[in-house]
Amino acid sequence: MRKITDLQIQKKNPRRVSIYLDGEYAFGLDRLVAAWLQVGDTLDELKIQKLQAEDARERAVKQALLLLSYRARSEAEISQNLRKHEIPEEVIESTLERLRKEGFANDTQFAHAWVENRNTFRPRGRRALTVELRQKGIAESVIQSALEGLDEGELAYQAAHQKARKLRAGEWDTFRKKLSSFLARRGFTYSVIQPVVSQVWDERKAEGEPSNFEVEESS
Repeated sequence: MRKITDLQIQKKNPRRVSIYLDGEYAFGLDRLVAAWLQVGDTLDELKIQKLQAEDARERAVKQALLLLSYRARSEAEISQNLRKHEIPEEVIESTLERLRKEGFANDTQFAHAWVENRNTFRPRGRRALTVELRQKGIAESVIQSALEGLDEGELAYQAAHQKARKLRAGEWDTFRKKLSSFLARRGFTYSVIQPVVSQVWDERKAEGEPSNFEVEESS
């Protein structure tokens, strides 16, 4: 048995408490975990292990919630971040389970929200969206579900129409190459790109665009 001889709030991190056993620093705990400890209490090795395990779980949840406070994350992103903070693997899995139950982690919702956000602000093709979601660690079945019913023709038109506002319809061949390259970088296939570029060209010419051509190379 070892006796708690001092409890000190850490100067660099006031949310943590330094535990001193038998006159020497032993380990640190989250203030919530250390709340019931008092100077004079005795701890055996099993109790110490339980306290440290509880502390790891508390740290993991707080870190995950901090990460999620910036934006939604996939489970793989959460796991990767916790590993960077040296959270044990078994604690990571239990943390994810807790986050799932409380609605903070859901890859299906994440994937659908990701696709919806892209469709609204930066339309992309199925190929590009698939790559992005794979990079987020999303399972293939979840990706396919999120992309179900995707209208690539409409999305390509939206992207092309936005881009065309920055272009001036000069020579058809130049316009076609520039806009086609832009849409290809957005992950659209040739079969989708070709009719969309022609449609946007016809619309821009109908609006009476001047003959000079300007283009901003951006994706």
